[in-house]
Amino acid sequence: MTDSMPARPQRSRDKLHSSVASAFEARILSGDLPIGERLPSEGEIARDFGVSTRSVREAMQILETKGLVRRRHGERTTVVRDDVGEYLGTLAVTVRQLLAGDPDYLLQLMVVRRMIETEVLGILTARDQPVDAAVTAALEGMRQARDAGDFAGFIEADAAFHLALVHSAGNKILSVYYDNLSGLIGDVIRVSSRVPSKSLDAAYAEHADIYERIRTRDEAGAKALMRAQIDNSAAYLRVAIENANRKDEDDA
Repeated sequence: MTDSMPARPQRSRDKLHSSVASAFEARILSGDLPIGERLPSEGEIARDFGVSTRSVREAMQILETKGLVRRRHGERTTVVRDDVGEYLGTLAVTVRQLLAGDPDYLLQLMVVRRMIETEVLGILTARDQPVDAAVTAALEGMRQARDAGDFAGFIEADAAFHLALVHSAGNKILSVYYDNLSGLIGDVIRVSSRVPSKSLDAAYAEHADIYERIRTRDEAGAKALMRAQIDNSAAYLRVAIENANRKDEDDA
């Protein structure tokens, strides 16, 4: 009986400092505590939460480990990240640098892109109004570029179409991550579009078909078309990478 007693205060203290950390994390991520905001002193926080200053210090250590606050000796703790978007943005940039450093990783990017964009279609087709104005505008941009024979403009509108679909889902975390990869995805679209001999007419028709399936809430049909389109792009990208590697070998 006596041997088990010391464990109880430890569990209680763990729960107390975790509750303090969770409360401040929620306020930081919601924007209630903006970046640069100085938190109250440890004593004030301890009084507000009815805990010891030790529990407060342990809570601040958790927040610092997560990169949400900065602690300096003799100063009050400061919020250093205003929302989860900055963290995800940093993570996405790191991934982008990794991909840019090794072209083979671009093929893995296509797998991630397919996973994101096909699942987004499920969200869109479940809504009362599945197609956003930005998606419609991007498709119209593709049509105008097709009619003008503007390859560069078509590729720009193509990338905008896929980006608009992701944004239309309304998931802020997903949008932040995709935004940071969109530049690289745009590069992939430019490269893969030059490999086959597909006309702008055919490329536009593919996107218009996906658009129509979304508009009519045909989830299965839209997903099948999107998967096929991205898989084809991945195959074209593989050819482009192999051609580039072969050229490097010849030059060497």
